[in-house]
Amino acid sequence: MRASPSAPDRLLAGAFALALAVAAVVVLHGDIHPFVDVVLRPIAYASLWGFLGIYAFAALFWTYEVLTSWRDYEPPDVSYAPTECQLRILTVDAEAVVQKTVDALPADVAPGDRHVIAEAPIDVDGATVHVVPDDFESRASDKGRALEWARRNVPCEREFVLFLDEDSHVRPFDGFPDADIVQFREWPEYTGSTLAFWCELVRIGYQAEQQGFGLPGVPLYAWGGGIAVRADLEDLVTWDYPTLIEDTVFVWRAVLEHDAEYVVTTDRFRNQAPPSVRELIEQRRRWLSGGLRDEPVLPNRYWALYAFRNVTWAFSPITPFLLLTVGYLPGSMPGVGLYRVLSWGLLVYALVWFVRGWRYYDDPAYHHWLAVPLYPLVVAVHSLGAAWGLVDEPDTFRATEKTTRERDPD
Repeated sequence: MRASPSAPDRLLAGAFALALAVAAVVVLHGDIHPFVDVVLRPIAYASLWGFLGIYAFAALFWTYEVLTSWRDYEPPDVSYAPTECQLRILTVDAEAVVQKTVDALPADVAPGDRHVIAEAPIDVDGATVHVVPDDFESRASDKGRALEWARRNVPCEREFVLFLDEDSHVRPFDGFPDADIVQFREWPEYTGSTLAFWCELVRIGYQAEQQGFGLPGVPLYAWGGGIAVRADLEDLVTWDYPTLIEDTVFVWRAVLEHDAEYVVTTDRFRNQAPPSVRELIEQRRRWLSGGLRDEPVLPNRYWALYAFRNVTWAFSPITPFLLLTVGYLPGSMPGVGLYRVLSWGLLVYALVWFVRGWRYYDDPAYHHWLAVPLYPLVVAVHSLGAAWGLVDEPDTFRATEKTTRERDPD
């Protein structure tokens, strides 16, 4: 299932790409022909202001979300002990990675009810391994298919099912709130690529908004590497849905179709940052493509917001280069002085995401502050996969490569 070429995100992105091309012609060759001066110049100026306006809207909405969560969010009270869950770890065949994940489990998390759902036979001590049969049929594919098989074939008699990715290391936590879906926070660890880790700092800083997702409304995304779902709700919603972002779509359907209560905890599970820039780009590509395909699941009022966010993310790689041209804008452009100030202001404001990401960690190494002078590069790399996903969707899901090296937050 591929997103329509006429999806709002793509129409908006195409319009901006064309408008920015016109703006480039005006800036570079504004005096070569009367047609450029009379017809294209107003279009170019309007498109530049529109482009800036979309970015400003996305930044202001993020600010609103964060401020609202600061004002209204309260950590949910614990109602169920960590023992009141069944554990399911999803993997393809990463035996060594999963073994480390099982070894890291606190003793009171799902004792006697720990399961690994794999696509190929593997040996893991401390958990029961289940292999999804090749002949199992489902509308879902890849990870979603494995989740649906486990739902049907691994009975759960406890209150919650706690889902983990193959690299999610659970830290000790007090228990589960009295909610239908409990979202834990992630803590990506350095795995060898400094640039990829810097991109993760930006992402984690941006995800400060996630704390407010349990407030009224539909969460914009979910992290499936650490999420608990009531067992009876899982059977109501099911995973039998074709998507690349099965965790997010499950949450959307649970909230919209079954009025599920969703809460975000302050507990953090450690996972791995992508080990290379290549893996990071592929990962972002899948995320944006999946969101693009499944926007219709959301109510109509969310479509414009989601489209704006996707387009600003996908265009982020060229934003630093656009700012380099700000100084060349002709003085005849309406409000050119204000435009220059706002453009640079938005780029500087984006550093807030990096600072918040850096503060999210207890003691990150200070050499990561080298990302500040290289911030335009970091933002560009962080978003390249999104730009790729907007243009060319992947046909299948591919798990991000994991490392078996000793885990260290660097």
